[in-house]
Amino acid sequence: MQRSNARSRLKFESDMTDPPSVETSPGHHHRSSPSTLAKPKSKRTKSIIMLIVASVVIALVLMFVCYSIVRSRRNRRASLRYSVVIDGGSSGTRVHVFGYRVESGKPVFDFGEENYASLKLSPGLSAYGDNPEGVSESVAELVEFAKGRVPKRVLKESDIRLMATAGMRLLESSVQEQILRVTRRVLSSSGFIFKEEWASVISGSDEGVYAWVVANHALGSLGGEPLKTTGIVELGGASVQVTFVSSEIVPLEFSRKLAYQNVSYNLYSHSFLHFGQDSAQEKLLESLHKSSANSTGQGIVTDPCVPRGYIFGKISQKDSLQAAGNFSKCRSATLAMLQQGKEKCPYKHCSIGSIFTPKLQGRFLATENFFHTSKFFGLGEKNWLSEMISAGKRFCGEEWSKLKMKYPTFKDENLLRYCFSSAYIVSMLHDSLGVALHDERIGFAGKAGQDIPLDWALGAFILNTATSTFDYNGKSRKILDSSKLAKYRNDIS
Repeated sequence: MQRSNARSRLKFESDMTDPPSVETSPGHHHRSSPSTLAKPKSKRTKSIIMLIVASVVIALVLMFVCYSIVRSRRNRRASLRYSVVIDGGSSGTRVHVFGYRVESGKPVFDFGEENYASLKLSPGLSAYGDNPEGVSESVAELVEFAKGRVPKRVLKESDIRLMATAGMRLLESSVQEQILRVTRRVLSSSGFIFKEEWASVISGSDEGVYAWVVANHALGSLGGEPLKTTGIVELGGASVQVTFVSSEIVPLEFSRKLAYQNVSYNLYSHSFLHFGQDSAQEKLLESLHKSSANSTGQGIVTDPCVPRGYIFGKISQKDSLQAAGNFSKCRSATLAMLQQGKEKCPYKHCSIGSIFTPKLQGRFLATENFFHTSKFFGLGEKNWLSEMISAGKRFCGEEWSKLKMKYPTFKDENLLRYCFSSAYIVSMLHDSLGVALHDERIGFAGKAGQDIPLDWALGAFILNTATSTFDYNGKSRKILDSSKLAKYRNDIS
């Protein structure tokens, strides 16, 4: 029994002692036991697991962020309201579709691609004077375009308006009403909210105010100090609009008062009907026929605003036109047209005809055809009015055949405009309105701010949506109070 216990004790003690260490020489290989490799493997495994976990967490976070963005956009889209304005211009009819949000009771405008779309069809409403029913097809097409941009769920909650401008103003009131009656019929069945009075011919003064509104909205000055706003000179097809804040006392018929975000603006706004680019060129052509000074005595009338070599068709059996491109003579002819009737001016100052125009003050943007002509000639932003003279001289003095080769993609009727347009712009801005040739306070533009189109219809939408004190149908408070009225009468007498 004692031996047995002794053996057990020895075996137990031997088990408790450390295993003998084995020394190896550098030349001998030693196989490590499995326990010596277990620790490094475990560390690598843990690192891989942690990396996988971190990747999954990051992926989940990114997915959550993306989901939040998408959900936010969907919510914003779902909360959008829509409004449609159809601009019945002289050269075409354009539909504008606007999406906007209301935050804290105020509209938030975004004229980016997601929330704004437009489409223009030619000819304009006024071209249907002899066939009013014919206007229904183009208006219906514009309505369908708008319906494609407005979600069906909010179609019945979205309003649509048609506002016609100078082209329609040139028609007799009875013809205007016939065309409007057709447009109202189409809009009434469009599915949008529509009232009969929402299809109308707006005044030129309204058009100018709307253009001024969108320009200053784009520049961030709408709602700010009046004298720091930017004026607008808009050269359309049938009329010219001039609108700006003036510190002068303005006759009642040219004054508009606009309140926006608790700021009142005293505006001079006037539309010079018949002085748009297309109407003025037609008017000049008529005057050339009546002027014996432009006749060679052989029944030929020369037109200095058309490049040499262009062949006109015969206007009558007795006379015909001959192109005689000359910028200086074209400028003189357009200036004479702009100044016609100035001798009858009943005010202290008239710039165009017998119409009162206060002295231009502050910064201005020249839009529409001012912009298109400047871009055609590739003019720079600085000294563009001065450069317009040299560009016009080169263009007017060139042979028509060479111009056709230089601009092969242009239709004849479009290419022909630029000699007249260049001379007309200089005679209007510089010779009539008194803008210095190197005045950097006036620039040409088609867009402003964050690429917001300088289209008056956007201004109409802004005012209608923003619930300003300006009446959408064209009524507005006048600038002068009774104390200023007496002073004004004394000043012009």
